[in-house]
Amino acid sequence: MAAPATGAAPDLPALDLTGDLTDLLVALVDIESVSGDEGRVTDAIEAALRPLAHLELERDGDVLFARTQLGRAERVVLAGHTDTVPIAGNVPAVVTGEGDERVVHGRGACDMKGGVAVQLAVAAALTAPSRDLTFIFYDHEEVEAELNGLNRIARERPELLEATFAVLGEPSNARVEGGCQGTMRAEVTFTGVAAHSARSWMGRNAVHAAGPLLERLSGHTSAEVEVEGLVYREGLNAVRISGGIAGNVIPDRCVVEVNYRFAPDKDAAAAEAYVREVLHGFDVTITDVAVGARPGLDRPVAADFVAAVGGEAWPKFGWTDVARFSSLGIPAVNFGPGNPSKAHADDEFCPTADLHTCRDALLRWLG
Repeated sequence: MAAPATGAAPDLPALDLTGDLTDLLVALVDIESVSGDEGRVTDAIEAALRPLAHLELERDGDVLFARTQLGRAERVVLAGHTDTVPIAGNVPAVVTGEGDERVVHGRGACDMKGGVAVQLAVAAALTAPSRDLTFIFYDHEEVEAELNGLNRIARERPELLEATFAVLGEPSNARVEGGCQGTMRAEVTFTGVAAHSARSWMGRNAVHAAGPLLERLSGHTSAEVEVEGLVYREGLNAVRISGGIAGNVIPDRCVVEVNYRFAPDKDAAAAEAYVREVLHGFDVTITDVAVGARPGLDRPVAADFVAAVGGEAWPKFGWTDVARFSSLGIPAVNFGPGNPSKAHADDEFCPTADLHTCRDALLRWLG
């Protein structure tokens, strides 16, 4: 078991990187690390990696890098975030089942301390990998983009992210998910005339005015777009509606928030053009956009990875930090333990079998 680094807090949990993967994940889950409070888990990870002579460590805030420097022809990034969404009575971890059927329940078990546990086990096991490796453990993924540790490094110190290929340990049911969708948010505003609800004919109801927009969205059929052999299913939906000030007042303003999930063949301009085309005639304001990431599975290193871990890839439905690598010209995939549908759920969990599948696949590929 790795000992805490010199000067570390005496109660810093020790992480055993070469022992049972389930125990390692339990130890990580038990270190609370809600976004903004990642310091202690980063300390524990740093203390566990520090004794490994084949790794060069560097810390920037609560972003930790561990690198091999073997002069290999290629460098691969294995990245994962250490923060979680707020706890909901699901820490400490609970383990159910026996043997390979064990399941770890608890906040972050799926999103994404399972992936972090795999990273750590691989970092300890591969003292002479076939490709140079950069392990990245970063903070603030579950909150706004400007706080994201990986985003900050990409902006301030992009040389630390240089690589031929990147693997993000986000939950993917232990299978390869290439690239990711883009996401755009827009607001459609309707105005009316306020009046007492007892004399509604004297006003004009802005909430009622949103009806035609909702009908258009309800009747819209989103596209299925093939990108580099993967089929991404798009979506255009109303996700929030607000309007009205009191139970006896006809509302004079209503705002409908619309979310567009788009295939990674589109840039921000193309996505905006599509939204405006579908919603022609309405007052549309684009409020936020994050472009997706192309799979990059046509690159030799990516094809080698897919072959090593099972020979098949699926599209990623949703946006992940693979897009940050893609924006730097680095192809990236999602490959991690756990079912993404359980991310952020109160009954979040990760199967032990997924941990072993991901670790063993990475060891085959990189060994």
